[in-house]
Formats: sequence, structure tokens, C-alpha cells
Amino acid sequence: MEPIKIDGGFGEGGGQIIRSAITLSAITGKPVEIENIRKNRKVPGLRPQHLLGIKILSKICQARVEGLYVNSTLLKFFPSQGLDLDLQEDIGTAGSIPLVLQVLIPAVSLMKNKLRLSIVGGTDVPWSPTSDYTKHVFYEALSRIGINFTLDIKRRGYYPKGGGLVEVQIQPCKNANPVSLLERNTKTVKILCAHSHIPKEMVEKEIHVARNILVENGFDCEIAIKEEDAIDAGCSMLIFSHDASSIIGSDGIYQKGLQGLGESVAKRFIESSLGVDLYLSDMLVVPLALVKETSVYRVKQITKHLETNLFVAAKMTGCKYGIGKLDDGFEVRISGVSDT
Repeated sequence: MEPIKIDGGFGEGGGQIIRSAITLSAITGKPVEIENIRKNRKVPGLRPQHLLGIKILSKICQARVEGLYVNSTLLKFFPSQGLDLDLQEDIGTAGSIPLVLQVLIPAVSLMKNKLRLSIVGGTDVPWSPTSDYTKHVFYEALSRIGINFTLDIKRRGYYPKGGGLVEVQIQPCKNANPVSLLERNTKTVKILCAHSHIPKEMVEKEIHVARNILVENGFDCEIAIKEEDAIDAGCSMLIFSHDASSIIGSDGIYQKGLQGLGESVAKRFIESSLGVDLYLSDMLVVPLALVKETSVYRVKQITKHLETNLFVAAKMTGCKYGIGKLDDGFEVRISGVSDT
């Protein structure tokens, strides 16, 4: 079978297009060729953080891979039959564990395989969802689709040294279901905060700021703060809520001082008043492209990541999608092509 060709420079032109194309290739069994990888970036080609997720997935689906090396601008992925595996992996330094899991969880589950994975790297790092977002927001969304996993954060890993440890178990998907996520109705939210080598009073001050903003906007808050061991100093904050018609998360990490973390995370949460937050809107595309019925969700903005994932999913699966403008945001509809 000739590989489906994907232009890696489309849309945001970064790692997202690689992750989505490889994930869908593994699930569908269709080979893919990605060219012009990150061609518009300061340093074009594959970076070290892109390699491990593809390497692990290639083990699981016994894929033949060409061009899997740092700085490569052309990648070919030829998947075969999936295996149930028990793996131990190390990303090295503070490479993002959540971004690796974004590839592995839907791929393994929709391939009807099992995976036990112990992985070392960055749990809460720049340009990535936090591990708590993965555990509480990504999990909630995927579980409603029928994709189930457990995630245990054994040790935090912050930038630059990483060293975090996460254990994951992924189960085969029995039935893939559509979702409808239109508007947040709940006024109950949870604030989770993990920190290491940062004074507790500084962390509590940011939590206090976040809570006050939420309370002023009519929310009831449940708060959990944990001091957890890590090599580097770091702090991770997540504000999230679930109800029948919404799954919303807003997260942030310590970068050059905590000041402003609580305010920024709380304000982003409040702004996400529809069915999903901006980040979840693009994460949903890959699994929903393989659910035969039509899913619908609403989001405040259409991001480059969302546009990119819709483009890749349509090219890889033939799924149909549409975006409609609302008074206060946008509605996304995705009709998948196969009932997994």
C-alpha cells in the first residue's frame, strides 16, 4: 500500500501534525509519509522530543520506520499488527511525558491492545499539557469515548533535568462512542497544585489569587495542594470541571517565578465557558475521527492545532467535519468513518 502523504508544514507546522498522523497510521494500518517536517521553524526537522513516542508506537504496531532521527524532515511509517506490551522507557532530561501519552493512549486503545508503561521524563514542562491535565481532563474526555487508562504520577519532573516517573496502563477500547459537549453548567471546580523546592506560602498565595477570581465569578472551589519530591524546583497548577455537557481544564507551570500563575490559570478557565477548553478541542479530533456517529462540541476559538488535526484526520481517515460560527464561539462537528 502506498503511504498517504502529509505536508508537515501545514497549519501550525510543528510536532502536533507528526503525532496525529502517526497515531492515525497505527490505528488504521495505513502507512504515512510526512514531508517538510517543521520546515518553517528556526531548527527544522524532528527534535529529540518527537522521537520516543514514535519509537514506542513502532514497537507496539511492529512498524517499519524510515527517517526517524533528529533533524529529519521526511518520515515514513509502515504499521503492522499490534502487540500487547510491558515497557520501560526514558525520554531523557525533561522531554514531555504527556505529549508522548497523547500519541500512545488513543492509538493503543483503538488498536484493541494493552500497554503497561513506566516512563521517565518531564511531567510538567513548557509547551505541553501538565500530567494532572492528562490525568483529570484528557482522561475524562477519552473515557466518555470508550478509551480507558490509568495514570500514576510516581515522581514529578520539571525543566530542565526532568527525572519524573509516570506509570500508565492502557486498556483496549470495546465500543467507541460519540460525544456532545456544548456548554459548562456546573459551578463546582477543583484546583490541584503540586510543587517542589518552592516555599509553601508562595504557592498558597497563588492558589488564593486563583480561588478569589473563581469565587467572584460564582464558582465553588475544592482545593488540593501537594508538596512532592522532584530534582528541580517546580510548580504545576490545574483548575478543572466536568459535567454532562462540558469538560474544561486550565493549567500552568512555574516559570521564572510564581507571580501571576494563579491569575492566568483562573482567567483562562473562566473564559472557557462552552463545552471544551482550547487544548482539549484539538486532542479530541484523532479519536472522534474513528467514531462512526457524529460528535459535536463547542469551543471559544479555533486554534491552529485544531485546524491541523482536522486536516490530518480527514486525510488519513476520510472523516467529515464542519465548523460553525456561534455568537460566543464555534461549534465543531466530526463524523468518523469506522465503528471501532
